[in-house]
Amino acid sequence: AGLLLAACGGGGGAPSPTSSQGAGAAVAANTVTISNFMFSPMTAAVAPGATVKVVNKDAVTHTLTAMGGQFDTGNIAPGQTKTFTAPTKPGSYHYICNIHQYMMGTITVR
Repeated sequence: AGLLLAACGGGGGAPSPTSSQGAGAAVAANTVTISNFMFSPMTAAVAPGATVKVVNKDAVTHTLTAMGGQFDTGNIAPGQTKTFTAPTKPGSYHYICNIHQYMMGTITVR
């Protein structure tokens, strides 16, 4: 019984490190990478009218298409890179892959 109590005792362990950036924070990035059927970063902040590069590292074709029609890369073949121009109006623009519509992300223009 003594071993059980010792094993369940409160820990004096070191505190866990915490991230200085919240999970919902936008990453400043002018490159979006597609890998493992995900956009990375999923949330990016860009300047108005910035050129955004999209790199497809998957073995299948994808798109990066704004749900409101503000931008669209068209088909991006495996290994291919395409660019689009971010909107000039500040705001958040949600996008998907038209081929795999469960793939989502957001560009925030600041």
